[in-house]
Amino acid sequence: MIALRCLAWNAAGEGIEEGVKDDAAAVRLMKDFEGGPFAVSRSGIAVDAVDLKGIEPTVTLGKLVSLVRQVDWDVSLVDLELLWSGDEQDGPWLMSLDRAARDALASISNAQVRELSAQWGRIKELAWSGPLADEEMLPVIEKVAALAQRARDAGEDLYCWCCL
Repeated sequence: MIALRCLAWNAAGEGIEEGVKDDAAAVRLMKDFEGGPFAVSRSGIAVDAVDLKGIEPTVTLGKLVSLVRQVDWDVSLVDLELLWSGDEQDGPWLMSLDRAARDALASISNAQVRELSAQWGRIKELAWSGPLADEEMLPVIEKVAALAQRARDAGEDLYCWCCL
């Protein structure tokens, strides 16, 4: 999975054009890149992205959200909306995350990161061969939290690009 936020630059590459940082921009990005992966598209849409290979949004990322919120994980905890699909069965897929999940990830403080890493590294989806080292998920959580903070602060959504 690649977590991302879409940034649309004007033709001169001088900053973000207002009004194009939305689901439609994300879908245009997928079409420009014939399904991704990507960095900057032909139409000038760039991405602020974090590569989360092996982490899928519903369960694995959802369990991080549940740890942040201090609630039990449930399949409906993170509301994902399918925006684009290269192929229904084989992907890739582009989904938007709900703003509550974005805000939960954005709320992660430096004081929480170590404990969240230890807890998240114990979930069965990550700990295939036993619990991960307590610090192993630190860089991932820091990157996801920073991306979510940038998206929240800019009033933008987070998206997940996934493939098999």
